[in-house]
Amino acid sequence: MWSNIIRLFSGEGAPCRLCRAPAERAGLCRECAARLPAIAHACRQCGLPLHDPDSPVCGECLGRPPPFDAATVPFLYAPPLDGLIARLKYTGELTLGRLLAGQVAPRLTARQLDLLLPIPLHRARLRQRGFNQAAELCRALSGETGIPWAGGSLLRIKAGDPQRGSSRRQRQRNVRNAFRWAAGRPCPPRVALVDDVITTGATARSAAACLKRAGAEWVEIWAIARTPKGPGY
Repeated sequence: MWSNIIRLFSGEGAPCRLCRAPAERAGLCRECAARLPAIAHACRQCGLPLHDPDSPVCGECLGRPPPFDAATVPFLYAPPLDGLIARLKYTGELTLGRLLAGQVAPRLTARQLDLLLPIPLHRARLRQRGFNQAAELCRALSGETGIPWAGGSLLRIKAGDPQRGSSRRQRQRNVRNAFRWAAGRPCPPRVALVDDVITTGATARSAAACLKRAGAEWVEIWAIARTPKGPGY
């Protein structure tokens, strides 16, 4: 009986969330898990996919280092992963947060961190959507790693325009001074910001800069997927 309960909570034996075959762990079968678009080599600071395996850091981070210190983003934002993220974000399938966290957790670099923080939504967007997908991922990753998380310490105080489909310059303008540390005490020294997708990195830059001003010494980014550099990046 206990083995069946463990299988149920791990997702093993349940239908795969992509093809409906029996899943092995976290809601995906072995074949669909192998189809996820893993990034073979990425910039260690921003997570941008790189073609040269001998280059640890991309040219942009060398020329204009971001306020955050490292990034772990294991996948490209491409099929079939983009569909799973969209279902979490836009249809409210909150159990997909645990599935996606289960795919990311084994790929995280073992570093001592004090706190996980989700990239927050503005209160108007949160009221409209009803949940923050980054908070769902943060909750699940906290369970996977044992690192505590806090959902109300970092606030988004500037609503801005919708980021989807925006150019890089528009995204940077939307998130300039968009965040505030509201915990009533300094930010812990070592934290990770959690989000679903990194596109231009503008949101992560703004949030990380806020945390550094609030006292953080090390800020890293954890995200599910990264869009490759392209037109409008």
